[in-house]
Amino acid sequence: MFAVEGMGARVAMLELASGPPHLLLADHVEGDRPILIYRVANLQKAMKDLAGRGWQRGLTIEIPPGPVCSFTTPGGHRLALFEAARPEVLRHFEGRKDF
Repeated sequence: MFAVEGMGARVAMLELASGPPHLLLADHVEGDRPILIYRVANLQKAMKDLAGRGWQRGLTIEIPPGPVCSFTTPGGHRLALFEAARPEVLRHFEGRKDF
């Protein structure tokens, strides 16, 4: 779908089938385990709900399409929640091939 380079990072999104889920590859993410990213309608509400269930919040950052918060499960799996606050940004990247 795209391969963009900026701010010291390379990120590519692959479409394996029509529609989601998509595969996002990023060279700046550390660790050997993948991060499963789930889009939510309201990130603050979802984080509050997970905190009420005992989940420990990790890093919270802003990416071009919106805010993201990461979590690590007790078994070491990495998850992130993402709110598409700026969905038009992904459309801007579609078809772009920087590398």
